[in-house]
Amino acid sequence: MGDTQREIKGLVNATESFGAVDGPGLRFIVFLQGCAMRCRYCHNPETWQFDNRNAQWRTPEDVFQQALRYNAYWRNGGGITVSGGEALLQIDFVIALFTLAKKKGIHTCLDTSGNPFTWDEPFFSKFETLCDLTDLFLLDIKEIDNERHKKLTAQANTNILEMATYLSDKGKAMWIRHVLVPGITTDIEGLTRLAEFIDTLHTVERVEVLPYHAMAIHEWERLGIPYTLENVEPPTQEQIDTAERILKVSRYKK
Repeated sequence: MGDTQREIKGLVNATESFGAVDGPGLRFIVFLQGCAMRCRYCHNPETWQFDNRNAQWRTPEDVFQQALRYNAYWRNGGGITVSGGEALLQIDFVIALFTLAKKKGIHTCLDTSGNPFTWDEPFFSKFETLCDLTDLFLLDIKEIDNERHKKLTAQANTNILEMATYLSDKGKAMWIRHVLVPGITTDIEGLTRLAEFIDTLHTVERVEVLPYHAMAIHEWERLGIPYTLENVEPPTQEQIDTAERILKVSRYKK
């Protein structure tokens, strides 16, 4: 891609006009294609591959103009959220889109697993620019233990935790999300370690426990991908309550 905004395009899997859970207020959500993580419970595995079989190349201007059709619904803190796949894999597109949004005073939110984060250039300089354009980060922390994280997602988590600390040091608002999978991410030790890490962060506004579900199993089957959690049931209310207590969810509820 070239250096001008006009030459930047993003591979967009889908958009949602009235998202109510991915950031404050009603959100226009952009789901970008491509993700290097292979979370065993992923609810949208069709976004993994970086190709246009399930996506469309679009310009930031095109997506922004579509989003603006819904700005009348953003009065109570809504705005634009970019999700995935993994949005940071298309950081140039997100920067360009959020630049347009901030020029109009629109709230911007990035939903990310943090997997592409690196201190290496040119990514890090671009990430600093993106931070200045992003009002809120929704950060998924899948598992606090690095080895268990690899087994769950096929990727390490060291850089993800480093990114969380960097965002805290930079004063960037965060919501932390944790998917609760019985027998995998429900153990007391792991939840306690995650809580201790979250306590080191100074800008966390909300912690969310997301109960595991297997509603996407048909999508895995359609794509011919073996689903390894087929016999795992959703967490019980007791497991959810325990996780929320350990992660101090009530501390962040407004």
